[in-house]
Amino acid sequence: MDNNQFLKEIKKSFIVFLKTHSRSNKKLIVLHGSIASDIKNKLGHEYGVKSLGVENNKEGRMQGRYMEKTVDILISKNNKDIAGIGIKFVMNNYSQNSNNYFENMLGETANIRSNNKDYFQILILPEDLPYYNNKGKIIKWEKITSHNISKYIVLSEDDAAKYFHTPVKTLLFIIRFPKCDHNSIASKTAYKKYYLSRSSNINMRISDKIAGEFGRAMILNDYETFIDKIIHYIKSI
Repeated sequence: MDNNQFLKEIKKSFIVFLKTHSRSNKKLIVLHGSIASDIKNKLGHEYGVKSLGVENNKEGRMQGRYMEKTVDILISKNNKDIAGIGIKFVMNNYSQNSNNYFENMLGETANIRSNNKDYFQILILPEDLPYYNNKGKIIKWEKITSHNISKYIVLSEDDAAKYFHTPVKTLLFIIRFPKCDHNSIASKTAYKKYYLSRSSNINMRISDKIAGEFGRAMILNDYETFIDKIIHYIKSI
């Protein structure tokens, strides 16, 4: 799967999100399944891959140092769990939850990596996101800026061999939706209706507005390179 194909899978996941309840896992089946299938094909038959959307359509559980953890994609070899991948596709209210996303990522990574397993992360963010209040009204539109991701730049410079809270590799993938009239979309319902009515013409692109000096632990906007690196890493274990 190349970057353009990955964008198509993100689009499919987004459309399923628009059609279903926000707590439905159907959008995850699309996205997680496509990534897991890509990894499985590249690793070969001697490796096992568990995820929504592949094989028995179930996520795997990985034993961490402190607790067992359900992981989005679980990779095994000779029936021994060796690596996991966490995936987060943020749809709305990023600023409200960004610190929680980051802290949870560090915590789950440390739990697994300190038990001598490898862990990777994928974070997908739209350039523009609606911010809803508890009644589903859009009270503002958020733009992802270099300031928003400054903590990820710091994380990318960490030595993963030294710090177990740092994923071995992280993919930060920032996407651009087709522009919409923010003034005419005032609620979650209107937002979903707007994009569903244009679903066949949604052309997602990779953002070119975010830049930064990322360290070796993070890859910006390049799914192909990220997958190639983790495949090489896993095969070297």
